[in-house]
Amino acid sequence: MALTSYRNDGLTFEVDDSGGDGEVVVLLHGFPQSRTSWSKLTPHLVQAGYRVLAPDQRGYSPGARPKRRRDYAIDLLVADIVALADNAGARRFHVVGHDWGGGAAWALAERHPERLLSMTSLSTPHPRAMVAAMVRSNQALKSWYMLAFQLPWLPEAAISSKRGGTRVRQALIDAGMAPAEAESRLDMLRGGAARGALGWYRALPFAGKPAGGKIRVPTLYIYSTDDVALGGKAADLTGSYVSGPYTCEVLDGVNHWIPDVAADTIAPMILDHLA
Repeated sequence: MALTSYRNDGLTFEVDDSGGDGEVVVLLHGFPQSRTSWSKLTPHLVQAGYRVLAPDQRGYSPGARPKRRRDYAIDLLVADIVALADNAGARRFHVVGHDWGGGAAWALAERHPERLLSMTSLSTPHPRAMVAAMVRSNQALKSWYMLAFQLPWLPEAAISSKRGGTRVRQALIDAGMAPAEAESRLDMLRGGAARGALGWYRALPFAGKPAGGKIRVPTLYIYSTDDVALGGKAADLTGSYVSGPYTCEVLDGVNHWIPDVAADTIAPMILDHLA
């Protein structure tokens, strides 16, 4: 039976489940999106025989919005993914993440490689490559918003205000998001998801120290050259932190919102990787 929701850590998560008996592919959205961001990629995977699970993650699902920032620590985000796979009866599975979903996918591959058949990250480099790029490129300048999001209550107040909401909407559009999608994401944030969505950033001090080992899960990393938030240096360094089979694909002239604007382009890459 296909899942419509599942529970973990006292929280309820909504999920789209294509059903079927094929290998499971878990799709993890980023900030500030939802499971609907995979609507263009999912049909490609289903047609190829995969069972696709796309959850609204912690902070986004209405029933999974804890208030403390420590409730968004990366270990808890990883546990949510494992719980989804367990509820679906998937001992091993593929994971594909975009933006913060890619960050969760990297953490999952580090902490539970035995559960993964493969991992794919769209946009998001390996976290240690990201840190290295902060001091070796202009990545720190590109990531200024991560520091701004650490402020208590002020980002939520800005999102809720007319002027602030207009600026958030325009920032998403300037990053390449379609205007209608930007309006929908702003409505979601104003509808109660803002605090939880920002919690992913505010929980960074609770991330702990990485284990230090390289990723040994078969890995595909897809980077787009017109990404306003992520520079090329971290993308170049990411392969240094993977010891397993590794492929890096570069999308020239594509913006940050890869699943939305380049699903037809990345689908063959991902299907080759899954196979």
